Amino acid sequence: MAKQDSCGGNTTLELPQRMQIQFSDQKQEFNKHPTKSGRRSLSRSVSQSSTDSNSSVFSESSDDGSSPREKQQKTSKGSSDFCVKDITKAEFGRKEIEIAEQEMPALMALRKKAAEEKPLAGAKVIGCTHITAQTAVLIETLSALGARCRWAACNIFSTQNAVAAALAERGTAVFAWRGESEDDFWWCIGRCVGADVWQPNMILDDGGDLTHWIHKSYPSLFKRLRGIVEESVTGIFRLHQLSKAGKLCVPAMNVNDSVTKQKFDNLYCCKESILDGLKRTTDIMFGGKQVVVCGYGEVGKGCCAALKALGAVIYVTEVDPICALQACMDGFRVIKLSEGVRHADMVITCTGNKNVVGREHLDKLKNGCVICNMGHSSTEIELASLKTPELRWERVRPHVDHIIWPDGKRVVLLAEGRLLNLSCSTVPSLVLSITTTTQALALIELYSAPEGRYKQDVYLLPKKIDEFVASLHLPTFDAHLTELTDEQAKYLGVGRKGPFKPSYYRY
Repeated sequence: MAKQDSCGGNTTLELPQRMQIQFSDQKQEFNKHPTKSGRRSLSRSVSQSSTDSNSSVFSESSDDGSSPREKQQKTSKGSSDFCVKDITKAEFGRKEIEIAEQEMPALMALRKKAAEEKPLAGAKVIGCTHITAQTAVLIETLSALGARCRWAACNIFSTQNAVAAALAERGTAVFAWRGESEDDFWWCIGRCVGADVWQPNMILDDGGDLTHWIHKSYPSLFKRLRGIVEESVTGIFRLHQLSKAGKLCVPAMNVNDSVTKQKFDNLYCCKESILDGLKRTTDIMFGGKQVVVCGYGEVGKGCCAALKALGAVIYVTEVDPICALQACMDGFRVIKLSEGVRHADMVITCTGNKNVVGREHLDKLKNGCVICNMGHSSTEIELASLKTPELRWERVRPHVDHIIWPDGKRVVLLAEGRLLNLSCSTVPSLVLSITTTTQALALIELYSAPEGRYKQDVYLLPKKIDEFVASLHLPTFDAHLTELTDEQAKYLGVGRKGPFKPSYYRY
């Protein structure tokens, strides 16, 4: 495939001046349970279709069941410092990465501009994120900027096996495969850390599991870190807990609450990927369906907008009165889950909290209700309450389980309550270009900062970097910014080149 200018034109890329980052303050009757023929129809509708027409998300699930931990594999150069499903799939994974590169202009521009400067020379970055073609572009960009990287997966279902193989073939120590067990998950993190042979000095985390592991298992190593970059609400919550307890020994960067992450990854990405994940797993038609969305933050807003556009009837649950009022003004009915659970055709959690949907709700769901999670944490649906002797689980398709009650009622659970879009579909490369560029700049900022700039606390990226990341993507759309005159800039009290909004501005 012909390579084009990664920014869509002859754009001059200049990194913004490093700035001091400030501390963040931070009723209707419905069908009874079906007859046998009804249940057979439901099972057929969910399981029949074409795994062929679905992408490699499902096709990878058909690999042999042997654990990669039992295999002896080597790259073409003889390296065995990795553990992936099948190293022979590296060529296919490389093609996936090259496709993603075409939709990730800012990251490719950063790679091209900063490769000679090597701002991460000497950095040893250990990462725990989703391992997809898009994050592979990030990992290889970090390597091009001078870092050495070792990587594990933050989600047992989201790894693209061929991509992991391609990374390993190019020299990245990757320990991940789709369908890991819980034991495999922690084993991979332990091998990735490799504290006996490799001493990381930077962490890039998604969810906080890697940070927690190192803090607990290697406290002396944790104290020597230069910094942590975290991109999820769950991970940020755990970092603040460490900070409040006086146990956060290193500076940490909160990427999750940067504008470019909140608005683009959380809102626009989920707006597209929710439909993709649901269609691939259930073949469901959304028109007229009664859908309860738990949470109306950026993720919930994106999910509601997408489902509403296809004719679904949306109900929202919220604990925050501001978000609840936004949902009302957007035309959605705000209810308690207990009020809407009986008539719901679908329940989607988007909160990042725990036990949002409990057994008392699950018992009241009607036959055929689909339940899934779009929040980061896998604890939103109380799955432990479903693993009891009276309930039977039936796997009908990869990442699709029927949970069968004694009276024959079936609830359709997707991805075992884990993140739907990355477990059961893919996400747009362009959106991830925005997030991964922010992560890369956060790593550069923490690693390059002079001693004493950052204390042992959690920081936000400055607005200037958010605006810089956004500006790198505008040429993709042939967008042209209006420039302020000196008089206009003085009138508004801002610089001609930004930042254009105060830190407290809400987009």
